[in-house]
Amino acid sequence: MDKKLSEMRYEEEGRIKKIEESLRAQIAGMGIREGKDIKMMTKQPIKGPVVVSVDRSNTSIGLGLADKIIVEVKR
Repeated sequence: MDKKLSEMRYEEEGRIKKIEESLRAQIAGMGIREGKDIKMMTKQPIKGPVVVSVDRSNTSIGLGLADKIIVEVKR
């Protein structure tokens, strides 16, 4: 099942399936790339950033960026 990263629930895991082309270079330095496993750690209230875990490292990204990343969620 595919979801936007911003729609994932707490502790939900998946694999990054697609990143909008214009963002790839911007977030690659954070380790967020297509094919990587990702886990939702926390979501900040009122359209704040989300904190995700990639390669055992936590990083936060804005909700607008998270809307442009598609994840194949594990069932």
